[in-house]
Amino acid sequence: MKIVNGFDLMDYAQKRNVMLPAFNTTNLEMTKAIIQGLNSVHMPGMIQISSNNLHLSDPETIAYLTNKFLRGTDTPIGLHLDHGKSFEDVKACVDAGFTSIMVDASDQDFEGNIAEVKRTVEYCHFYNIPVEAELGAIMGKEDDHVSEADCHTDPALVREFVERSGCDLLAVSIGNVHGFDVEPKVDLNLLKEIAEVSPVPLVLHGGSGIPFEQVKAMKQYKMLKINYGSDLRSAYIKTFGEAYEKNHKEANLFGLCKKAVENVAKTASDLALIINDIK
Repeated sequence: MKIVNGFDLMDYAQKRNVMLPAFNTTNLEMTKAIIQGLNSVHMPGMIQISSNNLHLSDPETIAYLTNKFLRGTDTPIGLHLDHGKSFEDVKACVDAGFTSIMVDASDQDFEGNIAEVKRTVEYCHFYNIPVEAELGAIMGKEDDHVSEADCHTDPALVREFVERSGCDLLAVSIGNVHGFDVEPKVDLNLLKEIAEVSPVPLVLHGGSGIPFEQVKAMKQYKMLKINYGSDLRSAYIKTFGEAYEKNHKEANLFGLCKKAVENVAKTASDLALIINDIK
């Protein structure tokens, strides 16, 4: 299996009535673990990396690792740029072989957001790559970026934003937050209002910490993609932290990396099944 085109992955999920888990990676071990986890339960999903995390790597490396670890698998998995913060990052990821792109211009005003998304759409659609945009601001911590904004998505602006920008997926702010630092207060009634007017499928950022019953209920409101980062990172970091607490002279890096991959893979597979209510 190779990295699956984003449009094909969306179509695959919609035909099977499943939500796509999108898991944030940072390095080799996280990438390998996500693929192992999804493939072990044969659930489609996405590997994604943010512009901030690309400071620790680069698009070519992540694309290479993803293709490498997909060899011998049979599960549809895409590669997504999460929170693309510059047009340069978008182009670099497209060139590297990413099959889905998010451009995050939600910090701009309405017109500025539309203009930046439209520019990205025109570029990505030439390569048959879908574009995710964000309308409204999401509180919390995403990697090294802290947002204190709490601007819920306005349903009255959704149709105009999507139609003028041309985006293929819309990330919404309905009380969800990035990271574990802030308690999410999800407004399903607001999501219902957004779904009624949105011409495209919806995306939830900050899935970690949101009760699973609420997440599963979102499927009926055009929710197609759910982002998870903190759950997987916590599983990874705890592996090393617990080993150090037991033995301050622990130096078996290979063994701990192997265990971390196992722990993250288990977390990814569990989340993929739980959000789709599969036992």
